[in-house]
Amino acid sequence: MSVKAKKHLGQHFLTDESIAKNIADALTGKGYNDVLEIGPGMGVLTKYLLQKKAKVTVMELDRESVAYLHETFPLEHIKLDTTKEKFEILEGDFLKKNIQDIFNKKQVAIIGNFPYNISTQIVFKAIENREFVPEFAGMFQKEVAKRIAEKEGSKVYGILSVLTQAFFDVEYLFTVPPTVFNPPPKVDSGVIRLIRKDDYSLPVDEKLFFRVVKTAFNQRRKMLRSSLKSFKLSDSLKEEPIFAKRPEQLSVQEFISLTQKIASNDI
Repeated sequence: MSVKAKKHLGQHFLTDESIAKNIADALTGKGYNDVLEIGPGMGVLTKYLLQKKAKVTVMELDRESVAYLHETFPLEHIKLDTTKEKFEILEGDFLKKNIQDIFNKKQVAIIGNFPYNISTQIVFKAIENREFVPEFAGMFQKEVAKRIAEKEGSKVYGILSVLTQAFFDVEYLFTVPPTVFNPPPKVDSGVIRLIRKDDYSLPVDEKLFFRVVKTAFNQRRKMLRSSLKSFKLSDSLKEEPIFAKRPEQLSVQEFISLTQKIASNDI
């Protein structure tokens, strides 16, 4: 039995074993006993995850892939431990599932060759659940991977960069060409690793921080005194040097400082 890649699910099956192993090796294994793989397909990454200590849970929306993982995958990898204590298969949409309930609020690393069309939403869900996600690694469209990892001063630095890096240390690991997929995508892919910061709380109101970042980048070419005018800033506050900058010039720490200034302006 094999699985046909489905366009509506954004499936591109990785065929290069060494790349699959390198993605699995992106996880450090520190601080958790559970790994959740999103969109395992035919298990090319799964088999390398199963060689590590943690229990592997896979979540798959495609019923054909689910059937393959239940029936064919254990027979093809007879030397691997695929008992329920080590390997579990869940059918469903990760974006609609409650991670805390599935893992009973235990720490869990997230990994996958993510469908391009929902990869950003997957990152935001990991951020929302950061209390339970110490580590996150996987493959994205290269452009998205670079955006997540980029530092201030770059044209691709934006909302996704700031909100991810506020809570995680991000490292761009390597680029993957289209030729190692079936069917090949039209763009390069990039693999990144996110490791949760020791202190992943914010010294400001989280909702206000998110709102400031999103509002600033919605008009990224304007100076902050213009793009943030919906916050009804006082004239004296607008004269502070930080408000003469554009959003891509601000580090994550400066966005935190900016949010503190706005909070003290009596929103």
